[in-house]
Amino acid sequence: MSRLEELFVELCPDGVPFKPLGELGTFYSGLTGKTKDDFNEGDSKFITYMNVYTNMDLKTNVTEKVKISENEKQNIVQYGDIIFTGSSETPDECGMSSVLTTKTDEKLYLNSFCFGYRFKEPQYFVPAFTKHLFRSNKLRRQIIRTASGVTRFNVSKKKMESVVIPVPPLEIQREIVRVLDNFTFLTAELTAELTARRKQYEYYRNQLLGFMEGVQYKRLGDTCDMKAGKAISSILISDYETADSPIKCYGGNGIRGYVKEANQHGEYPLIGRQGALCGNVNYATGSFYATEHAVIVKSKGMYYHRFLYHLLTHMNLNQYKSAGAQPGLAVKNLQELKAPVPPLEVQERIVRVLDNFESICSDFSVGIPAEIAARQKQYEYYRDKLLTFKELNA
Repeated sequence: MSRLEELFVELCPDGVPFKPLGELGTFYSGLTGKTKDDFNEGDSKFITYMNVYTNMDLKTNVTEKVKISENEKQNIVQYGDIIFTGSSETPDECGMSSVLTTKTDEKLYLNSFCFGYRFKEPQYFVPAFTKHLFRSNKLRRQIIRTASGVTRFNVSKKKMESVVIPVPPLEIQREIVRVLDNFTFLTAELTAELTARRKQYEYYRNQLLGFMEGVQYKRLGDTCDMKAGKAISSILISDYETADSPIKCYGGNGIRGYVKEANQHGEYPLIGRQGALCGNVNYATGSFYATEHAVIVKSKGMYYHRFLYHLLTHMNLNQYKSAGAQPGLAVKNLQELKAPVPPLEVQERIVRVLDNFESICSDFSVGIPAEIAARQKQYEYYRDKLLTFKELNA
């Protein structure tokens, strides 16, 4: 019998109590009353949508800043608070969570596109346990059902009050954390190695694309056609590729789902133009659908499209985003950026080198990416198994 099984027999042989979030705590909102100037001038840190979505450490990875005056009333994130993404292009990305698992004296605020939750009796929960719990499939399904929308989904905090969670004894919570953290530690080691390889790839990419002495620079608006895609109702987007919906649909952060008909044909770079990840570059091939959140970039003949993909990635377009709680990129501003235009034969040689590097770093069918994917599936399996509790019959 495992240590966890022994604890269940000893502490809760008849099951674990389940309680709704509305009974256990309260929700609070993010920053209010802020202007773009506040985000340009401030020195107070605030948690972004991407900090939450990627489940980052909310103490060490928060770098965005905003101006907060001394007499201003804004909610401050506390140790043990659970932070949720409030809206997204897809319901699956709504209500993604992260938890402040480390105590800090530094004041942390919250992006207005997110919201927080605080337990009334925080001593009954281990923050590291809730970090795993709110990412479990069973609880995610409950949270997703609280989201509604057409082209963009929003989570209802009122509906989330009815989401029910287990409240196991602290000893059981700590043992589950110990087991699951072992899985995440192994994944973190592989991720660190992959990050090192990606930095190496980025170094060579910067060397190859930064050599451009004697090469003419031109406005992207003069060398490329840049146009956002077309809005589509979310009910027309399938989460999975099917016979009825075989066409990839690209949003601001890459593939959003699958649809029946394409609105683009060919091979083009796509720039995400809205959200914390705006400026990210994807490469679409064949027949595909681009939404209004993706900018299709078509060369006027001076670039190979694959070279243009690497070049736009190298340009770090996210640095040109507008300030504010919901950053964005305007097409007219992208058109004004200047970029080198080397001869096509030089572009072809650079593409061969960079495509090989990218394959090593991003191909999820081989190497470290494949190992990370396997470890992640293993973690998710045991997470959902360990976080499935017998409910105590009241």
